[in-house]
Formats: sequence, C-alpha cells, structure tokens
Amino acid sequence: MLIVCSMLVTTLWAQQNEEKNLIIHKPFLMDSLLIQDSIFRVSHKQEGFRIQIFMESGNEAVNRANEVIDQFKEDFPDIPTYLSFGQPYYRIRVGDFRNRIEAERSLRMINKQYSQAFITKDMIEPPVLPFFPETTKTQHDEQSNPFGD
Repeated sequence: MLIVCSMLVTTLWAQQNEEKNLIIHKPFLMDSLLIQDSIFRVSHKQEGFRIQIFMESGNEAVNRANEVIDQFKEDFPDIPTYLSFGQPYYRIRVGDFRNRIEAERSLRMINKQYSQAFITKDMIEPPVLPFFPETTKTQHDEQSNPFGD
C-alpha cells in the first residue's frame, strides 16, 4: 500500500496560471488511499520497538503508573505513552519506533530522567501518512512566507 501511495505522491504536480496563482493538483484516488490508510492503522499494528519506563506491581501500582504517565507527558509531550497490565505488573511503554536506531536516539534523552528505561520489541502503531489538501497559493503568499515553501 505504501508503494502505491509513494507512486501517487510522485504524480502530484503544480502549475502557475496568468494571475500568478500556484495550483497544486493531485489524483482523486489519493484521498481515498489516505482514508484507507487511516482505517488500516486502526485495525493493524506492526512490529517495532518501544521504550519501557515503568514496571511495578502491588496495590498502588496503577496510581503510581498514572503519576509517571502524567510526568512523562509533561517532559516529552510528543512521545505517545501506553499503559498495560500483565499479571501482576503494570507497565508503561512509550513511543512507536519502527527500528532500533529510532528507539536508541530517544532512549538517550529519556534515560536522563528515567534511568531504568530500556528498549523492548513491541507491536506499534503504524506512522501517520501526511495529508496534502489541494490548495491555491498566490504570489503574495509566496512573498510573505519566509521559508519559500
């Protein structure tokens, strides 16, 4: 499916008309594929890596786990957290890393505050594909954008 999406992305094209408007065209099927991808992501996970930052059992484990999750989200708001229970332990794993190199990079930052953290194989959420709505950009918009995008 990713191969089909990448082929369709390469068919995006732009043209500039007489009024100095930039019009971006994309195939109609691209929206359909992106919708199918979002449905696929809900029902399918893939092998990857996560970082485990917490594992504890006992009567107060779930309360402590929720405290750790709140603190982690404050420290690392862009990294998703996952709480799981496997008798008798509550575990917190973070991230959705497709390969060990991505996980190692994040582990270096996380280990500064969670010294017992380690990488573990897990089923992860597939990455989100970007959505590019069809837009029209005027010459004025191009001049006001400092990045020239």
